[in-house]
Order: sequence, then structure tokens, then C-alpha cells
Amino acid sequence: MQATKPQLFAYIHKEILPLQHAFLHVSDLAIQRGYGVFDFFKVQQGQPLFLNDYLDRFYESARLMELQVPFSREELVNIIFKLIEVNKLEVSGMKMILTGGYSSNGYDPVEPNLIMIQQPLVLPGQELIDKGIRIITHNYVREIPHAKTINYSIGIRLINQIRQRGAADVLYQLGGVVTEFPRCNFFIVKQDDTVVTPADNVLLGITRKNVLKLAGRNYKAKTGTITLDDIVQAKEAFLTSTTKRILPVVQVNETVIGNGKPGSVTLSLLKDLITLEEEQLAVEQ
Repeated sequence: MQATKPQLFAYIHKEILPLQHAFLHVSDLAIQRGYGVFDFFKVQQGQPLFLNDYLDRFYESARLMELQVPFSREELVNIIFKLIEVNKLEVSGMKMILTGGYSSNGYDPVEPNLIMIQQPLVLPGQELIDKGIRIITHNYVREIPHAKTINYSIGIRLINQIRQRGAADVLYQLGGVVTEFPRCNFFIVKQDDTVVTPADNVLLGITRKNVLKLAGRNYKAKTGTITLDDIVQAKEAFLTSTTKRILPVVQVNETVIGNGKPGSVTLSLLKDLITLEEEQLAVEQ
């Protein structure tokens, strides 16, 4: 007998509704022009992880895109916890979306619409971590990289190409200088165990921030320029994100990284990151 899926709820138009009843009008600029920002954080045991960092970035994205968040930080936190309480999910992802609003002419931003969606989240399995992933590259840099906008056109358009080439994701680069994935940050580990992530033209990921701090405990860790040539010479490579934590990258295009297996630095940082999340939960509870 198939288990019944729990009914999920979303926040929209200043109320919490069943997810299947949460709609935007076609005049919203998110639909008309793809204009809006969002953020996404993990919720475990009823607690949002690193919430302050995600809220900082959400408000900054809104500022960069000339959108006004319609609630104070305290009000937004209250809404988040009300939705968590209603949905009662053990491990989930919470997405906050701020749109350009219902525009009469389909172009001028008006009062933004705020939407929150919470859904179950499955983290990468051990088999994927043990094996690592292959990625490809694409010539592109996001506009306004520090803003987490809803425009993912390039990444979505490349999905078929990624799959056809037997890869798991695409890393953006321009003129041989790499930046980020559509939804993740990128790191390499040099031969001397220095951990490096691109400094410019990237979204300032919260997991990226945490991993840099963790790496600094046992290794030299820094932000800087990473080129395709640096990747060829790298000892290890990995990506970071809220939903993936840390995933080893073992091949970029036709280049095998190191010995083609997840490296010790990558795996030790993943262990440290999981410990940090557990510590965060302990503090919040």
C-alpha cells in the first residue's frame, strides 16, 4: 500500500494556504518578465539552519534588484516558523520568493508579492559522495552575481546538454576564468592542500562561507581567481550548496581531477560541515 503524501502548505498573499491553492496572477512580473529574487535554506527538526545568513542575503538581493521586502526581519521570521509548524516536515527546504508584483503594464515593478514554499528535501546519498561527479563548463557569467534572482534560463537550457554528455552539472567560465554553477559554488584543492574558491562574479553562498571558515582551521583557505588551467593542476575539486552540502568533483570536461576519486580534504570538510550543522541545531533547540 502506497504511503499517503502529507498535505503541504505555502505562504502567499499574507496567508498560509494549501500548496495546491497557492497561485500568482498572470500580471506578476515574475511571469511577465522573470523579475524577482529568492532564497532557500534547509530546515531540520523544525529549525532553519543558519537563518540569519540567508535572511541577510535575501534582503541584499532585494536591494540590488530594487525590490522592497514587505515585512521586517522579525515579521519574516515569524512567518517562517508558522509555516514550519504547519507543514511538520523532518528535513525540508524553505524557498522565499519576492516578485516584481502585479504590474498593469507588464514592465514597471509595483508592490512585490512574497511567497514561501516548504517541501521535503533529500540530501545526496553516500554512493554519490563516494563516487563523485563529472561536470562540464559553459561560457557565461551571471548578471548581478550577488543577487539571487529567479532567472535560471541558461542553466535550465543546458540541462539536456549536461545529460547528453554524462555530466551532473555545468560550471560557468568566461575567458578561461571559472565562477560558479547555476545553483552551487565551486572549490579546488591545490597540490599543497590550499583550498580556493572564486572571489568574483559569484553568488556569496552560505555553505561556501561556512566551508571557507572550516577549511581555514586545518588548511590555507582563500578566495581568488581560478582558471581552467588551475583545475587541470588541482589535487581535488568540489562544489558546495545548501541542498548538496559538499559533493566531490572528479572530472571537468575531459580532465580527470587528481586520481579521479574524491579526495581526503574534500571528505574531511564534508564531515566538518555536517558537524557544524549538528552544532547549529543543538544551539537552536
